[in-house]
Amino acid sequence: MHRLKTIIRLSLYDYVHERLLTICAVMGLAAILAPLLVLFGVKSGIINTMVDRLVKDPRNLEVSPIGSGRYSPEWFSTEGKLPEVAFLIPQTRSIAANMLLSNLENKRSYTLAVDLIPTDEGDPLLEKWGKIPKNNKEVVLSASAARKLNMQIGQIVTGRVGRSLAGKKEQVTIDLKLAAILPIEAFSRDAAFVRLDLLKATENYRDGFSSKLFSWPGKSPPAGTSDYPSFRLYARSIYDVSVLRDRLESQGLEIYTRAEEIEIVHSLDQSFSLIFKIIAIVAVCGYFASMASNILANVNRKKRHLGIAGLIGFSTKNIIWFPIVQAVATSILGTGLATCLYLISELVINRLFADYISKGEHVCKISINHIMIAFILTVFLSILASGYAAFQVAKIEPSKVIRDI
Repeated sequence: MHRLKTIIRLSLYDYVHERLLTICAVMGLAAILAPLLVLFGVKSGIINTMVDRLVKDPRNLEVSPIGSGRYSPEWFSTEGKLPEVAFLIPQTRSIAANMLLSNLENKRSYTLAVDLIPTDEGDPLLEKWGKIPKNNKEVVLSASAARKLNMQIGQIVTGRVGRSLAGKKEQVTIDLKLAAILPIEAFSRDAAFVRLDLLKATENYRDGFSSKLFSWPGKSPPAGTSDYPSFRLYARSIYDVSVLRDRLESQGLEIYTRAEEIEIVHSLDQSFSLIFKIIAIVAVCGYFASMASNILANVNRKKRHLGIAGLIGFSTKNIIWFPIVQAVATSILGTGLATCLYLISELVINRLFADYISKGEHVCKISINHIMIAFILTVFLSILASGYAAFQVAKIEPSKVIRDI
């Protein structure tokens, strides 16, 4: 053990003594590894940012039917239990799903016709950007609707629903409290998100039926449950969108999703990964050959010294550590220098593109785990590259050294 420590110490002394060769070897490794880290950082940063945007935007999880159909309560019960479904709620007829809203609290009154959209607990769109209405007397407006009505959160908006029954025009009103306002990026149309009961009552009133829940007059609604013409559906993750789309299309439905955008990100990820692998393989092979030749040349130059070490009592299994220790030292210093160069590059790249990304997003970013993996792989390859040189050291015969002296 003492002789092994001595060989390691001698190897490091020699490594420091030939500082010019050492600096060249370290810089050579850093010149190969730093661009790879930057390339992987850009690939990881861009793809992760795009994936995060897809995941965090509930609109990418939406699965929308095109046209009207007939969906029974049993259908909603079955589809709502699927593991890929995060949120599912019935939608009434589009022609009946609207309401005239008026802001009467200001000196000047504002009136606007809006689409009514059903919502409930678990609605991804409102959970991210708004607030779920607590009851049938609360409403969430889109930004455009709130702006046109000149309303603020907490104000009361008056909703009016009209119908023509037996040639006579009738109208009912309901006061709704504004619970939240969705930003423009969440929903661009003039819309009001309300509980399904209010939406159903609005449709029934237009059909001439009464509503006990809101005390709206009319004939008694038919007994039993009826089918719905549409629905709002959100997948649990972006990877479930295509699954739900295929399932619904197999039922004969025409579906719109943003699955194409998700597939584009997946394709980019695969393409970037393939390019990175090709470049990495070429670079690693070049580095492996360069380091192996450098270490072997260094061993050949020091063959006499290593032979003398064998003559004075150092065993072969101790001497073979001489090139291995220097290779490991090069990998440690080279990886450290490459990491520093990468961190500088990461800072510069992210600052250059700061205007195009949101807070918390990165154009170039890798984790400490990736750096540790790169370090371990570099050390491993360095040991492999020094293997043949160590084998040559083991073949040195002290007798030849004596004859050369």
